[in-house]
Amino acid sequence: MLIRFSLIGAVAMLAAAAPAAAEGDPVAGAKVFKRCSSCHSLEAGDNMMGPSLAGVFGRKAGQADFKYTKAMAESGLTWDEETLDAYLANPMQVVKGTSMMFRLPKAEDRANLIAYLKTNPTGE
Repeated sequence: MLIRFSLIGAVAMLAAAAPAAAEGDPVAGAKVFKRCSSCHSLEAGDNMMGPSLAGVFGRKAGQADFKYTKAMAESGLTWDEETLDAYLANPMQVVKGTSMMFRLPKAEDRANLIAYLKTNPTGE
């Protein structure tokens, strides 16, 4: 009986901790962004090989001033935490025909990067 309650308590504690981990750490996300910075900038209008990520939250995919693939421009996505998480995990699965091949397979890295991107909403 004691083992059963301990197991239930442990599961409840893990479930309660999960949302906090999903929120991410922007300081750790700055380190993750270094992997992205060879193709993306956080300065508004400063496009590189990939589009600027300034103001990405709430933006329609493929609609910033950048030459996107037809697949991205027609994807119908709006960037929020959920769509960014899925896209960063496997871009080519979310938008077949995207030119982004880089993936972030670790959920913690994605959560941290998303938290970091939120700290620079407009790039100004």
